[in-house]
Amino acid sequence: MTALRPDLAIIADTIQPGSRVLDVGCGDGALMAALRDQHDIDARGLELDPANVSAAVARGLSVIQGDADTDLAAYPDGSFDYALLSQTLQTTMRPDRVVEELLRIGRRAFISFPNFAHWRVRLSLMWGGRMPVTRLLPVAWYETPNIHHVTIDDFRAFVAERGIVVEQAWFLSGDQLTSAAAANFRAEHAIFLLRR
Repeated sequence: MTALRPDLAIIADTIQPGSRVLDVGCGDGALMAALRDQHDIDARGLELDPANVSAAVARGLSVIQGDADTDLAAYPDGSFDYALLSQTLQTTMRPDRVVEELLRIGRRAFISFPNFAHWRVRLSLMWGGRMPVTRLLPVAWYETPNIHHVTIDDFRAFVAERGIVVEQAWFLSGDQLTSAAAANFRAEHAIFLLRR
């Protein structure tokens, strides 16, 4: 079995066994397979890329092709214990609406994203004057699917303005957890567990 990405491992270890989960932007289903096989979780997936849908279905997973921006409205209110969106928020057309839909569909929502205020990103812009290419942002500006560059502080303000409760938050520097202190500067990646 392949080890999960650090953000996905945190999510997998936090979800209660026996939960119903919707993984939006599930990729090839790596997280869903781990949830099913190791945590007895009923996981469903929504994925835009047809090749990833095929890969997930080949793993025996329940995944359909769909778009987070348009297809979440088809899910009934409260139909899942958790709705997940990992490294996908910044690629959506209307991230605000997607977050609202996740919290409507799931009692809780996990959202993870690359932090565009990380010191390496800032340094690249300041000294090089160019959009950064980093380990978590590995492609040039003209190839990137990222259309909404979000920072940890942006996201904290976003949820506070909407009265969304942050139950837990994790911040990664490299693949290691780092403290919340100065996370907007120090963390490359953020994971938030939210509820209404």
